[in-house]
Amino acid sequence: MLITPNPATPEGEAIIDLAGKLDALQARTGEWPGADTVDILGDWLSRFTFATSTALTRQVTGRAWVLRRWDRHSDEVTLWSDEASALAALAQHARSSWDNVAGTDGVPHRPPLDDQTAIDLYYGPKEHRGDEDYTLSAEDIARCVHTPRRLSLADDTACAQANSAAVFHPMTGPDDEGLPCIELAGVLVFAYLDPDLRAVRVSVHLDTADQQLVRPDHTVPLQVEVEDATVFSTLGARPAPARVPAWKARLRRLTDRTALHAAEAQRKGDWPIQVSSYYENKEVFVWPRPSHTCPAPSPAMWKSASPTPVSPSAGSASPRPPPSGTQPRGSGAMGPRSATCAPPGGTWPATPPSPSPTGSAS
Repeated sequence: MLITPNPATPEGEAIIDLAGKLDALQARTGEWPGADTVDILGDWLSRFTFATSTALTRQVTGRAWVLRRWDRHSDEVTLWSDEASALAALAQHARSSWDNVAGTDGVPHRPPLDDQTAIDLYYGPKEHRGDEDYTLSAEDIARCVHTPRRLSLADDTACAQANSAAVFHPMTGPDDEGLPCIELAGVLVFAYLDPDLRAVRVSVHLDTADQQLVRPDHTVPLQVEVEDATVFSTLGARPAPARVPAWKARLRRLTDRTALHAAEAQRKGDWPIQVSSYYENKEVFVWPRPSHTCPAPSPAMWKSASPTPVSPSAGSASPRPPPSGTQPRGSGAMGPRSATCAPPGGTWPATPPSPSPTGSAS
Protein backbone atom coordinates (compact mmCIF):
# COMPACT_ATOMS: atom_id res chain seq x y z
CA MET A 1 0.00 0.00 0.00
CA LEU A 2 1.51 3.28 -1.12
CA ILE A 3 1.64 6.25 1.25
CA THR A 4 0.68 9.69 -0.03
CA PRO A 5 2.53 12.43 1.86
CA ASN A 6 0.42 15.26 3.17
CA PRO A 7 1.88 18.62 2.14
CA ALA A 8 0.01 20.31 4.99
CA THR A 9 2.31 18.66 7.56
CA PRO A 10 6.03 19.41 8.03
CA GLU A 11 6.93 15.77 7.41
CA GLY A 12 4.87 15.52 4.23
CA GLU A 13 6.30 18.79 2.88
CA ALA A 14 9.86 17.56 3.50
CA ILE A 15 9.25 14.26 1.69
CA ILE A 16 7.71 16.01 -1.32
CA ASP A 17 10.63 18.44 -1.43
CA LEU A 18 13.14 15.55 -1.38
CA ALA A 19 11.34 13.77 -4.22
CA GLY A 20 11.35 16.98 -6.26
CA LYS A 21 15.09 17.50 -5.83
CA LEU A 22 15.91 13.91 -6.80
CA ASP A 23 13.63 14.14 -9.84
CA ALA A 24 15.37 17.37 -10.89
CA LEU A 25 18.78 15.67 -10.47
CA GLN A 26 17.75 12.76 -12.68
CA ALA A 27 16.29 15.09 -15.30
CA ARG A 28 19.54 17.08 -15.41
CA THR A 29 22.03 14.20 -15.40
CA GLY A 30 19.94 11.22 -16.50
CA GLU A 31 20.89 9.38 -13.32
CA TRP A 32 21.50 9.80 -9.58
CA PRO A 33 25.23 10.46 -9.20
CA GLY A 34 26.43 9.29 -5.81
CA ALA A 35 28.09 12.53 -4.72
CA ASP A 36 25.13 14.71 -5.70
CA THR A 37 22.67 12.33 -4.06
CA VAL A 38 24.64 12.36 -0.83
CA ASP A 39 24.65 16.16 -0.79
CA ILE A 40 20.91 16.31 -1.37
CA LEU A 41 20.16 13.73 1.35
CA GLY A 42 22.54 15.42 3.76
CA ASP A 43 20.78 18.77 3.41
CA TRP A 44 17.38 17.10 3.62
CA LEU A 45 18.15 15.02 6.74
CA SER A 46 19.46 18.12 8.50
CA ARG A 47 15.87 19.34 8.68
CA PHE A 48 15.02 16.52 11.10
CA THR A 49 16.06 15.72 14.63
CA PHE A 50 16.52 12.12 15.76
CA ALA A 51 17.53 12.85 19.32
CA THR A 52 15.69 10.90 22.01
CA SER A 53 13.64 13.13 24.26
CA THR A 54 15.10 13.34 27.75
CA ALA A 55 12.16 15.23 29.26
CA LEU A 56 10.52 12.97 31.83
CA THR A 57 7.38 13.62 33.82
CA ARG A 58 8.13 13.33 37.53
CA GLN A 59 5.29 12.15 39.72
CA VAL A 60 5.41 12.14 43.51
CA THR A 61 3.89 8.91 44.80
CA GLY A 62 4.57 9.27 48.51
CA ARG A 63 6.91 10.50 51.21
CA ALA A 64 9.49 8.74 53.35
CA TRP A 65 11.29 9.88 56.48
CA VAL A 66 15.02 9.30 56.17
CA LEU A 67 16.78 8.65 59.47
CA ARG A 68 20.55 8.65 59.55
CA ARG A 69 22.25 7.72 62.83
CA TRP A 70 25.97 7.45 63.36
CA ASP A 71 28.58 7.03 66.10
CA ARG A 72 32.17 5.82 66.32
CA HIS A 73 31.20 2.26 65.41
CA SER A 74 28.40 2.53 62.85
CA ASP A 75 26.67 4.73 60.32
CA GLU A 76 23.25 3.56 59.21
CA VAL A 77 20.34 4.96 57.18
CA THR A 78 16.77 3.73 57.55
CA LEU A 79 13.49 4.73 55.88
CA TRP A 80 10.20 5.22 57.71
CA SER A 81 6.68 5.95 56.53
CA ASP A 82 6.05 8.63 59.16
CA GLU A 83 7.97 10.84 61.56
CA ALA A 84 6.57 9.22 64.71
CA SER A 85 7.89 5.80 63.68
CA ALA A 86 11.34 7.21 62.94
CA LEU A 87 11.48 8.94 66.32
CA ALA A 88 10.29 5.76 68.06
CA ALA A 89 13.15 3.78 66.47
CA LEU A 90 15.68 6.46 67.42
CA ALA A 91 14.35 6.61 70.99
CA GLN A 92 14.62 2.82 71.24
CA HIS A 93 18.35 3.06 70.37
CA ALA A 94 18.80 5.85 72.93
CA ARG A 95 17.17 3.82 75.71
CA SER A 96 19.25 0.74 74.85
CA SER A 97 22.41 2.86 75.30
CA TRP A 98 21.13 4.93 78.24
CA ASP A 99 23.91 3.76 80.54
CA ASN A 100 26.35 5.86 78.48
CA VAL A 101 24.70 9.11 79.60
CA ALA A 102 22.78 8.27 82.80
CA GLY A 103 23.68 10.54 85.69
CA THR A 104 25.73 12.98 83.60
CA ASP A 105 24.82 16.66 83.06
CA GLY A 106 21.48 16.25 84.80
CA VAL A 107 20.38 13.21 82.75
CA PRO A 108 18.12 10.95 84.89
CA HIS A 109 19.12 7.39 85.59
CA ARG A 110 15.98 6.08 83.91
CA PRO A 111 14.99 7.08 80.37
CA PRO A 112 11.67 8.95 80.06
CA LEU A 113 8.69 7.38 78.31
CA ASP A 114 8.28 10.22 75.81
CA ASP A 115 10.32 9.51 72.65
CA GLN A 116 11.32 13.09 71.84
CA THR A 117 12.33 13.79 75.44
CA ALA A 118 14.47 10.65 75.56
CA ILE A 119 16.19 11.63 72.29
CA ASP A 120 16.89 15.19 73.43
CA LEU A 121 18.34 14.03 76.75
CA TYR A 122 20.46 11.30 75.18
CA TYR A 123 22.01 13.37 72.39
CA GLY A 124 22.10 16.69 74.22
CA PRO A 125 22.53 20.10 72.56
CA LYS A 126 23.49 20.08 68.90
CA GLU A 127 26.83 21.80 69.47
CA HIS A 128 27.93 19.24 72.10
CA ARG A 129 27.08 15.98 70.36
CA GLY A 130 30.56 15.11 69.21
CA ASP A 131 30.92 11.96 67.14
CA GLU A 132 27.41 10.62 67.88
CA ASP A 133 24.52 12.35 66.16
CA TYR A 134 21.54 11.87 63.86
CA THR A 135 19.56 13.59 61.10
CA LEU A 136 15.89 13.14 60.23
CA SER A 137 14.27 14.58 57.13
CA ALA A 138 11.22 13.97 54.93
CA GLU A 139 11.91 13.19 51.27
CA ASP A 140 9.53 12.68 48.36
CA ILE A 141 9.26 9.30 46.66
CA ALA A 142 8.95 9.93 42.93
CA ARG A 143 8.81 7.99 39.71
CA CYS A 144 8.96 8.73 35.99
CA VAL A 145 5.49 8.55 34.48
CA HIS A 146 5.04 6.43 31.38
CA THR A 147 1.51 7.11 30.24
CA PRO A 148 0.08 5.46 27.13
CA ARG A 149 0.16 7.69 24.07
CA ARG A 150 -3.49 6.93 23.44
CA LEU A 151 -5.72 6.33 26.45
CA SER A 152 -8.93 4.60 25.44
CA LEU A 153 -11.47 2.87 27.65
CA ALA A 154 -11.94 0.34 24.87
CA ASP A 155 -8.23 -0.62 24.86
CA ASP A 156 -7.38 -3.30 27.43
CA THR A 157 -3.65 -2.61 27.26
CA ALA A 158 -4.00 1.16 27.66
CA CYS A 159 -6.38 0.71 30.61
CA ALA A 160 -4.01 -1.76 32.29
CA GLN A 161 -1.09 0.68 31.89
CA ALA A 162 -3.15 3.54 33.33
CA ASN A 163 -4.35 1.37 36.23
CA SER A 164 -0.79 0.35 37.07
CA ALA A 165 0.16 4.05 37.23
CA ALA A 166 -2.49 4.88 39.86
CA VAL A 167 -1.15 6.76 42.87
CA PHE A 168 -2.36 6.84 46.47
CA HIS A 169 -1.96 10.16 48.26
CA PRO A 170 -2.18 9.53 52.03
CA MET A 171 -2.53 12.12 54.74
CA THR A 172 0.81 13.12 56.21
CA GLY A 173 -0.64 13.14 59.72
CA PRO A 174 -3.77 13.82 61.77
CA ASP A 175 -3.19 17.57 61.40
CA ASP A 176 -3.03 17.38 57.60
CA GLU A 177 -5.91 19.35 56.07
CA GLY A 178 -5.97 17.03 53.04
CA LEU A 179 -7.77 13.71 52.72
CA PRO A 180 -6.63 10.26 51.53
CA CYS A 181 -7.01 10.10 47.77
CA ILE A 182 -6.42 7.78 44.82
CA GLU A 183 -5.38 9.44 41.55
CA LEU A 184 -6.05 7.53 38.33
CA ALA A 185 -5.81 9.13 34.87
CA GLY A 186 -6.47 12.49 36.47
CA VAL A 187 -9.58 11.27 38.30
CA LEU A 188 -9.43 11.88 42.06
CA VAL A 189 -11.27 9.50 44.39
CA PHE A 190 -11.38 10.45 48.07
CA ALA A 191 -12.41 7.84 50.65
CA TYR A 192 -12.51 8.84 54.29
CA LEU A 193 -14.43 8.74 57.56
CA ASP A 194 -16.73 11.77 57.89
CA PRO A 195 -17.54 12.58 61.55
CA ASP A 196 -20.18 15.13 60.49
CA LEU A 197 -22.15 12.55 58.49
CA ARG A 198 -21.07 9.71 60.76
CA ALA A 199 -20.43 7.62 57.69
CA VAL A 200 -17.76 6.36 55.34
CA ARG A 201 -17.75 8.95 52.57
CA VAL A 202 -16.53 8.50 49.00
CA SER A 203 -16.12 11.56 46.77
CA VAL A 204 -15.23 11.44 43.06
CA HIS A 205 -13.78 14.51 41.31
CA LEU A 206 -13.72 14.48 37.51
CA ASP A 207 -12.71 18.07 36.70
CA THR A 208 -9.05 17.03 36.37
CA ALA A 209 -9.70 13.83 34.38
CA ASP A 210 -7.56 13.09 31.34
CA GLN A 211 -9.14 14.72 28.30
CA GLN A 212 -8.97 11.41 26.44
CA LEU A 213 -11.63 10.09 28.85
CA VAL A 214 -14.05 12.96 28.23
CA ARG A 215 -16.97 12.19 25.93
CA PRO A 216 -18.30 14.62 23.27
CA ASP A 217 -20.95 15.80 25.73
CA HIS A 218 -18.13 16.89 28.09
CA THR A 219 -18.87 14.14 30.63
CA VAL A 220 -16.77 11.23 31.85
CA PRO A 221 -18.33 7.73 31.79
CA LEU A 222 -18.71 6.68 35.40
CA GLN A 223 -20.21 3.78 37.29
CA VAL A 224 -20.18 3.45 41.09
CA GLU A 225 -20.71 0.08 42.75
CA VAL A 226 -21.10 -0.92 46.38
CA GLU A 227 -20.24 -4.59 46.57
CA ASP A 228 -22.32 -6.02 43.68
CA ALA A 229 -24.95 -3.27 43.60
CA THR A 230 -24.66 -0.42 41.09
CA VAL A 231 -25.67 2.74 42.97
CA PHE A 232 -24.82 5.28 40.26
CA SER A 233 -24.10 5.06 36.54
CA THR A 234 -23.83 7.38 33.54
CA LEU A 235 -23.41 4.54 31.05
CA GLY A 236 -27.03 4.26 29.97
CA ALA A 237 -27.54 0.74 28.63
CA ARG A 238 -25.50 -1.74 30.62
CA PRO A 239 -22.83 -3.59 28.61
CA ALA A 240 -22.79 -7.36 28.52
CA PRO A 241 -21.80 -8.59 31.99
CA ALA A 242 -18.25 -9.80 32.24
CA ARG A 243 -17.31 -13.07 33.82
CA VAL A 244 -17.64 -12.84 37.60
CA PRO A 245 -14.22 -13.30 39.24
CA ALA A 246 -13.86 -16.44 41.28
CA TRP A 247 -13.13 -14.52 44.51
CA LYS A 248 -16.29 -12.43 44.11
CA ALA A 249 -18.42 -15.52 43.46
CA ARG A 250 -17.04 -17.21 46.58
CA LEU A 251 -17.69 -14.07 48.63
CA ARG A 252 -21.28 -13.92 47.39
CA ARG A 253 -21.88 -17.59 48.22
CA LEU A 254 -20.36 -17.14 51.69
CA THR A 255 -22.57 -14.12 52.38
CA ASP A 256 -25.74 -15.91 51.26
CA ARG A 257 -24.80 -18.99 53.26
CA THR A 258 -24.21 -16.91 56.41
CA ALA A 259 -27.59 -15.19 56.11
CA LEU A 260 -29.44 -18.48 55.53
CA HIS A 261 -27.64 -20.16 58.41
CA ALA A 262 -28.62 -17.35 60.78
CA ALA A 263 -32.22 -17.62 59.68
CA GLU A 264 -32.32 -21.42 59.99
CA ALA A 265 -31.04 -21.23 63.55
CA GLN A 266 -34.06 -19.11 64.53
CA ARG A 267 -36.85 -20.88 62.62
CA LYS A 268 -38.63 -22.07 65.70
CA GLY A 269 -41.22 -19.36 66.39
CA ASP A 270 -44.26 -17.98 64.59
CA TRP A 271 -43.00 -14.47 63.93
CA PRO A 272 -40.92 -13.30 60.96
CA ILE A 273 -37.36 -12.39 61.82
CA GLN A 274 -35.62 -9.47 60.15
CA VAL A 275 -32.15 -10.23 58.84
CA SER A 276 -30.46 -7.02 57.71
CA SER A 277 -27.87 -7.54 55.01
CA TYR A 278 -25.93 -4.53 53.82
CA TYR A 279 -23.95 -6.66 51.38
CA GLU A 280 -26.24 -5.40 48.63
CA ASN A 281 -28.00 -2.62 50.57
CA LYS A 282 -31.02 -4.84 51.20
CA GLU A 283 -33.15 -5.90 54.13
CA VAL A 284 -34.25 -9.53 53.88
CA PHE A 285 -37.18 -10.82 55.92
CA VAL A 286 -36.97 -14.51 56.73
CA TRP A 287 -39.97 -16.42 58.04
CA PRO A 288 -39.30 -19.10 60.67
CA ARG A 289 -40.63 -22.58 60.27
CA PRO A 290 -44.18 -22.26 61.68
CA SER A 291 -45.67 -24.58 64.22
CA HIS A 292 -49.11 -24.32 62.58
CA THR A 293 -50.30 -25.14 59.09
CA CYS A 294 -48.47 -22.31 57.33
CA PRO A 295 -46.44 -23.71 54.42
CA ALA A 296 -42.68 -23.95 54.66
CA PRO A 297 -40.65 -20.88 53.60
CA SER A 298 -40.16 -20.47 49.86
CA PRO A 299 -38.16 -18.03 47.70
CA ALA A 300 -41.31 -15.99 47.17
CA MET A 301 -41.41 -15.27 50.90
CA TRP A 302 -38.17 -13.31 50.71
CA LYS A 303 -38.67 -9.57 50.35
CA SER A 304 -35.92 -7.18 49.29
CA ALA A 305 -35.98 -3.42 49.44
CA SER A 306 -34.68 -1.56 46.37
CA PRO A 307 -31.26 0.06 46.70
CA THR A 308 -31.25 3.69 47.70
CA PRO A 309 -30.95 5.91 44.60
CA VAL A 310 -27.97 8.26 44.64
CA SER A 311 -28.18 11.68 43.08
CA PRO A 312 -25.01 12.67 41.19
CA SER A 313 -25.17 16.12 42.73
CA ALA A 314 -25.84 15.00 46.26
CA GLY A 315 -22.20 14.64 47.23
CA SER A 316 -23.00 11.80 49.60
CA ALA A 317 -25.76 9.32 50.25
CA SER A 318 -27.39 9.17 53.66
CA PRO A 319 -27.83 5.71 55.11
CA ARG A 320 -31.28 4.28 54.31
CA PRO A 321 -33.43 4.10 57.46
CA PRO A 322 -34.95 0.74 58.37
CA PRO A 323 -38.58 0.04 57.38
CA SER A 324 -41.23 1.61 59.57
CA GLY A 325 -42.03 -0.37 62.67
CA THR A 326 -38.70 -2.19 62.89
CA GLN A 327 -35.69 -1.97 65.13
CA PRO A 328 -32.01 -2.51 64.37
CA ARG A 329 -30.77 -6.02 64.02
CA GLY A 330 -29.59 -7.58 67.25
CA SER A 331 -32.08 -5.63 69.43
CA GLY A 332 -34.43 -8.56 69.78
CA ALA A 333 -37.14 -6.83 67.73
CA MET A 334 -39.36 -8.63 65.28
CA GLY A 335 -39.73 -7.56 61.70
CA PRO A 336 -42.91 -6.08 60.19
CA ARG A 337 -45.94 -8.30 59.90
CA SER A 338 -46.96 -9.73 56.57
CA ALA A 339 -50.01 -11.45 55.17
CA THR A 340 -47.76 -13.78 53.18
CA CYS A 341 -47.97 -16.32 55.96
CA ALA A 342 -50.46 -15.57 58.72
CA PRO A 343 -50.84 -17.52 61.96
CA PRO A 344 -53.91 -19.58 62.74
CA GLY A 345 -56.99 -17.38 62.65
CA GLY A 346 -55.68 -15.33 59.73
CA THR A 347 -54.52 -12.24 61.64
CA TRP A 348 -51.53 -11.27 63.70
CA PRO A 349 -52.08 -10.48 67.37
CA ALA A 350 -51.80 -6.86 68.51
CA THR A 351 -48.52 -7.54 70.30
CA PRO A 352 -45.91 -10.19 69.55
CA PRO A 353 -45.94 -13.26 71.78
CA SER A 354 -43.09 -13.80 74.18
CA PRO A 355 -40.30 -15.77 72.53
CA SER A 356 -40.13 -19.40 73.52
CA PRO A 357 -37.08 -20.71 75.37
CA THR A 358 -35.96 -22.52 72.20
CA GLY A 359 -36.72 -19.76 69.69
CA SER A 360 -35.25 -16.31 70.19
CA ALA A 361 -35.21 -13.38 67.77
CA SER A 362 -32.13 -11.74 69.30
